[in-house]
Amino acid sequence: MGSLIALIILALLVASLWKIYEKAGKPGWAALVPIYNIIVLLEIVQKPIWWIVLFFVPVVNLVVIFILLVELARKFGQGVGFAVGLFFLGFIFYPILGFGDAVYNPSA
Repeated sequence: MGSLIALIILALLVASLWKIYEKAGKPGWAALVPIYNIIVLLEIVQKPIWWIVLFFVPVVNLVVIFILLVELARKFGQGVGFAVGLFFLGFIFYPILGFGDAVYNPSA
């Protein structure tokens, strides 16, 4: 039963990321490709591609992920509190961002 719940949550997160990428003008399928999805996320939040290296450094990767989530929230008109929600309760906040009425603003 636990595996079924995990699978449902995973499917919801993938669908949410797909919609977030599409809202940002990127291909939704990019959410499915490992490493490339991080590169696309870096493009969405307008950070340099070389930051991908920081994802492979323990502890630093957590800080970089939080920075990216703060920027992602800002690009969709949300604040730091929403980014904290993305970080700790992603299975709730990613669907809100993907399926809600949030609009991507690249200049935010």
